[in-house]
Parts: sequence; structure tokens; C-alpha cells
Amino acid sequence: MRVAMIGTGYVGLVSGACFSEFGTQVVCVDKDVEKIARLQGGEIPIYEPGLEDLVAQNVGAGRLSFTTDLAAAVEGADAVFIAVGTPSRRGDGHADLSFVFAAAEEVARALPAAGAGFTCIVTKSTVPVGTGRRVAEVLARTRPDLALGRDYDVASNPEFLREGSAIEDFMRPDRVVIGAESEVARDCLKALYRPLYLNETPIVSTRLETAELIKYAANAFLAVKITFINEIADLCEQVGGDVQQVARGIGLDGRIGAKFLHAGPGYGGSCFPKDTLALVRTAQEAEAPLRIVETTVEVNEARKAAMAERVVAFLGDAEAAGPNQTGALSGKTVGLLGLTFKPNTDDMREAPALAIVPRLQAAGASIRAYDPEGMSEAKKLLDDVAWCADPYETAEGADCLVLLTEWNAFRNLDLDRLKALMTQPALVDLRNVYDPDRLKQAGFKYSGIGRGQPAETKAKTASGVSAA
Repeated sequence: MRVAMIGTGYVGLVSGACFSEFGTQVVCVDKDVEKIARLQGGEIPIYEPGLEDLVAQNVGAGRLSFTTDLAAAVEGADAVFIAVGTPSRRGDGHADLSFVFAAAEEVARALPAAGAGFTCIVTKSTVPVGTGRRVAEVLARTRPDLALGRDYDVASNPEFLREGSAIEDFMRPDRVVIGAESEVARDCLKALYRPLYLNETPIVSTRLETAELIKYAANAFLAVKITFINEIADLCEQVGGDVQQVARGIGLDGRIGAKFLHAGPGYGGSCFPKDTLALVRTAQEAEAPLRIVETTVEVNEARKAAMAERVVAFLGDAEAAGPNQTGALSGKTVGLLGLTFKPNTDDMREAPALAIVPRLQAAGASIRAYDPEGMSEAKKLLDDVAWCADPYETAEGADCLVLLTEWNAFRNLDLDRLKALMTQPALVDLRNVYDPDRLKQAGFKYSGIGRGQPAETKAKTASGVSAA
């Protein structure tokens, strides 16, 4: 089979490379001439473990290629995937579908003449419910000479790729969702995913609207889990509980599960913030508001700001602070370990760091920072930051380190070396990577997430080591 993948962003590039690994002929298309030139030269524009090798292998085998010529890619393709961006629309939070519809119109113009063959046009981008129908309308309007069901059909095949483990997720997915109205469209997609049948991967076949809702509902539910455990972490700090143990205790319940119950500074990335907001707007327009998801969005945004306030309270001079904590960190240096929204990616979209850094700077702090893969993207988004080569350079002269992203490279740092480099040994661990007792023994002042002290211990605790 032949596939044209429109869009070489995260979803399009990973999906195209993985389909080619299945033995499918794949042409990835993008309007960005520079990006295509980089891809043709073997340079991968995003960081995803294993992707560079996968692309190189399949380009070398002649199964994967890159072009700016959409018409040539669509010609002879059995399936055309639309995998362009759907960012949040400024002002109202709805998904911006202009790139999807523009791609659909261009694909329509490139489709062969009536009766010359069948093409399945598939939305791979995350799109609100009803988008597939609107794509069909664009196709019909642009090419009235073609017949839906005979010359082409529209399907939805949402992606469920986690940044940092996307190749594994594509090759061994929990499920494949196919939204289509005709057997010929369903059969086309099932044929593409036939290699997964050996793994007995569940294939969920639905209508277009249901497939579109499955993607948004899944992301919203996971965002709710993250936000739930973050609020439980706040409660733990007040009543003397340990959120790590609470998460384990409830995660062992098969009805709940342990995944996405790791307390932290709030969710970010390319999916959860955008998709939860788009789902909220869709539900509001349908007069079926999703109060749980609305609250999740609000709490998550507030949490990012609260993490900055936590650092200010931990390190700052409350007496010297003006309104909104201005000046509380005057003369202080804060070192940030990690900037991306999660490890194993260079993605800075909606990363908590983007909310935390400006607030620390507004409080008067000087910022030093290091991230194993996200530095290039972070430099485009953050100003007045001293960019460092490694964690130890970040610690030089710092009054406090803040662990923002749980990269493996930060899990076993030389604490004695850090202590010697810092003005004072202090760590705010926003990912609960370190054992508080280990930090105490090393002479660090420490603050974690959701690690409260019993009331009687709180009363006795002085300004030394804190476990909350």
C-alpha cells in the first residue's frame, strides 16, 4: 500500500516512519521547504528517542521519502493522512482547524479523475467532533466531479502517542481507533494496521464522531487524573500525608490504576492543555458543559503559578517583598534542572517552566537553567536566563535548585559536589525524584510535593530541613 502523510510535525513524522517500518510506501509532505531539506539530509527536527534511526533505516530501504510536492505524493496513494497542527485558537480556546481544511482542499485538487481509483482521506490530527464531516464537505465542494464512497471516503484515525515513547506506542498500541462510515474505508485502514494483528491489538471501529470524541475524552480523563493527584498532594502537605504512598495505595486498585498519578507542577505539552480546552469549548457550544474538565483546566493553570510561589516562599525574604512578592528573591540565584514539560522530549509547549520562570524573575531572582534536550526551544521562549552546560554548572552560585523535569540524568546527582558549588544547599523537588531523608543527611534544605509532616512535627520544625 501507498500512504501520503500531510504534515511532518510530531504526529506526522512519527506515524509516517512507523508505517514505513511496517513495509508501507510512505511519502511525508510539508510546505516548509527548510524542514523537508533537513529531513532529506537525515536531520530530525524534533527529539524523540529512536526516531532518527527509524527514519534513516526506512529512507535507506526506499520505503520513506519527504517532499513539498503534495500533488505528487497524493497521486497513487491508497490513503492520505492529514496530520497538520490544530493549535488552540487565540481568544476562545477552540481548536484552529484552518490548517486541516486547507490541507483537505489541496488534497481534493490532487485526487485522480472520477473512476480512476479509490482514496481514503484520514484525519490523524486531533480534531473536535464533527470535523470529519466538514472535511467531507470541503472535498465535495472542491471536487464535485468525484463521488463520496466511490472515488474517496473520509475516516478518523486518532493518535495516542506519548512524547518520549511514541515509537513503542505506535508499534504496540493499547488500541487502534478507526472512525468510518463505509466498509471500504474501514478495510483500507485495517489493511494498513494488519501488522499489529500479530500482537492481537484491539481494533475499535466506530462512526466518525465517536472516534473524534474518543481522543478528546481519553486526554481529558488523563488530565483529570493528573490534576486530581496534584490536589491530593496539597492536602497531604496540610494533614501530614505522603502523596507518593497515597498514589501507590489507590493506584493498586484495578479500577483506578497507577498511571498518571504522579504529583508535580501541572500538565503541559502539545496535547492535554489544547485538547482539554477544545473539549470544554465544544461541550459549552453543545450546551452540555463538562464541569469536571473545566475545573481541571482552571486548577492546572493555577498550579503552575503556585509552584513559583512555593519557590519564593521557600527561598524568599517575606519582609523584603512588595506587592505580589516583588523583590522577595532580590539578589538570589535559582538554578532550574529541566525545562521541557516531561522527560525524553524537546517539547516546551505549555511547559510549567514557561509560567514559573517569569514569576521567579518578577520576584527578583536571577535564573540559571539546564535541560538535556530542550535548550534550543527554551531559548526561543524565555529571556534573561543563563544557559548552562550541565546540572553542576547550573548549581554554581545558586541559592536554590528547582527540579522541574524528571530526566534520568537528574536522578542520582553528586550531592556533595552540588553542595560545594552552591551558595547554600537547597532543593525544591517539583517531581519528587529525591528521598527527603537522603537530602537531609547531605545537609540540604528540601521541599518536595505532597510530602507533609504530622502536625506535632510541624510545630517543632525550625527553619532547617523541610519535608513539605
